[in-house]
Amino acid sequence: MTVLLVVLHVIISIFLILVVLVQQGKGADLAGAFGGGGSQTAFGARGATTLLHKLTTTFFILFVITSMALAVLQARPRGSVMSGTKAAPTSPAKR
Repeated sequence: MTVLLVVLHVIISIFLILVVLVQQGKGADLAGAFGGGGSQTAFGARGATTLLHKLTTTFFILFVITSMALAVLQARPRGSVMSGTKAAPTSPAKR
């Protein structure tokens, strides 16, 4: 279970990195390169949410869920060889 969750977590992490790197920045147009991005409102004009924004949000939520699941699985107490029953002491055989 843990191995499957770790593999899923790594795949989600890679996709999240790729989706974030593909997105354009806030002032990535030609006017932003020369400092002409002053036509924005105080909090920034928010246009329609693009597919990349939705993918970023989805992969982020999946990343947080798998991170929390891995943390819970690792915090669970596990059995140990040393915590088993004590073996009876063996005495040397008399001849």
